[in-house]
Amino acid sequence: MFTPIGDNYPMDRASMAVLRQPAPPLGGAARFDTEAQCWSALLRRDPAADGIFYYAVRTTGVYCRPSCGARRPRRENVRFYDTPDDAERAGFRACKRCRPCSPSLAQRHAAMIARACRQIETAVALPDLAVLARAAGLSRFHFHRLFKGLTGLTPKAYMSAHRAQRAREQLLQSRSVTAGIYDAGFNSSGRFYEARAGALGMMPKTYRNGGAGASVRFALGQCSLGSILVAATDRGICAISLGDDAGALLRALQDRFPQAQLIGADAQFERLVALVAGLVESPARGLDLPLDLRGTAFQHRVWQALRAIAPGTTASYGQIARTLGIPQSARAVAQAIAANPLAVAIPCHRVIRSDGALSGYRWGVARKRALLAREAKA
Repeated sequence: MFTPIGDNYPMDRASMAVLRQPAPPLGGAARFDTEAQCWSALLRRDPAADGIFYYAVRTTGVYCRPSCGARRPRRENVRFYDTPDDAERAGFRACKRCRPCSPSLAQRHAAMIARACRQIETAVALPDLAVLARAAGLSRFHFHRLFKGLTGLTPKAYMSAHRAQRAREQLLQSRSVTAGIYDAGFNSSGRFYEARAGALGMMPKTYRNGGAGASVRFALGQCSLGSILVAATDRGICAISLGDDAGALLRALQDRFPQAQLIGADAQFERLVALVAGLVESPARGLDLPLDLRGTAFQHRVWQALRAIAPGTTASYGQIARTLGIPQSARAVAQAIAANPLAVAIPCHRVIRSDGALSGYRWGVARKRALLAREAKA
């Protein structure tokens, strides 16, 4: 078993220089394809590398996860392996401190919060914070901070988002608006109407009727990447679409709001479209306009993570999943990214595969490549 590092433990200058470097942000060079990158993560005790690789120390015969708090070994004594089985086949035994064959702390936290989410989703009323914390074996403060850090929402906001999603589903299935409200878990229609704007973006009856009576302004135009459609409700921009066929973009908008009143753009709205088109030409500058985003709580978490990726950089689906505390859910992350309705404004073009390939893109891989190239030049 390793012993903790002491202040007088000798390290070479190169290792000290690496250790002083901060961990790469989401969208940076947080990849572990080379031994140099693995060594850097080991020196930082980077939890993002846990489960990606393992390191073994020749002089002790022990292998660890990268975040292990044990004494840092000398570089010449370290070997890297993809799995615990690889390390054990090479003759190394598991560290008793970090227990690399067991779930990591991040994975245990993710499972703990997932159980709390299920408890919230099945509750009639929001469970008391103390009850949730006690079930997790944590203090109220630690639980609240951990829950928000992993979900991006407070427990109360998570319940509101979950009920909003259920409301969207139930309003389309129930025999009446009132039945849909109660079926979604709201114990009074008054409570639902208080949350209605964030849940639906329109009145419940309007939503139930496919947007009948609602107004969605839109404009079609051309940009350097082909046709562009921008649509907005009273709450903000609800769609930014790119394509080769302007008619197909409009039909997709009609399918999304089948009964809404689609209003062609006036001169003022066309100025908004010009701003969005400018974003396509220079995606690194971002879009500081109100957005009308409708999705599940999980989709909102993923979209929030996309907006945290720095312009000119990329992140993999796995990196985003690890950032959200759900390292085994890269596929679910990819599905949420595919549902993004706002091209460029929610920069899903900055997400690539772990091997560096561009992978798919809702509006075409060629457009994705062009957007990344423009950001790289900015």
